[in-house]
Amino acid sequence: MEPLSEKQIRRSLVNCSKGEASRLRMPAGLAGLDWENYDYLGWIDPGAPLRAALVAPGPRHGSDGPVGIVLRAPAVSASSATRSSLCSICFTGHASSGVSLFVAPLAGARGREGDSAGIYLCADLACSLYLRGLRRPALRTRQHEETLTVAERSARAMAHLDAFLAKVVSAA
Repeated sequence: MEPLSEKQIRRSLVNCSKGEASRLRMPAGLAGLDWENYDYLGWIDPGAPLRAALVAPGPRHGSDGPVGIVLRAPAVSASSATRSSLCSICFTGHASSGVSLFVAPLAGARGREGDSAGIYLCADLACSLYLRGLRRPALRTRQHEETLTVAERSARAMAHLDAFLAKVVSAA
């Protein structure tokens, strides 16, 4: 992923108002981020832990630049760590607390009316790091073995993310 400035990130957000975009806190360490290890940028707002965002590089979905969306993150719950769950984007297996349902208001009028779309994602939104083996899930059971290369897993993850973004963006 190409480096993005804070201004580019805020401009990319398609499913919130400009005011909401301006209130979103950027991820810690944005300036020193190793962008080449990211397929998309995702983070939980450090100032509002029930708000998250993700930004995919552009062009996509009618935009000539990156496309970003805000998400509602779930409240932390005391879920059982004995079950496992898979992220819908990167297919990383986690303890059930490592995958969360994130909900995005749809772009445009439908979103203002309350319509939304949800997806199960790595709770820390670090799919790119899991795909590259730079972060390991806390799951203590055996992980499934894949024969795909990192590039193939990355392409698959972005195809799944694009499908979700299409649901959110096409509502406008």
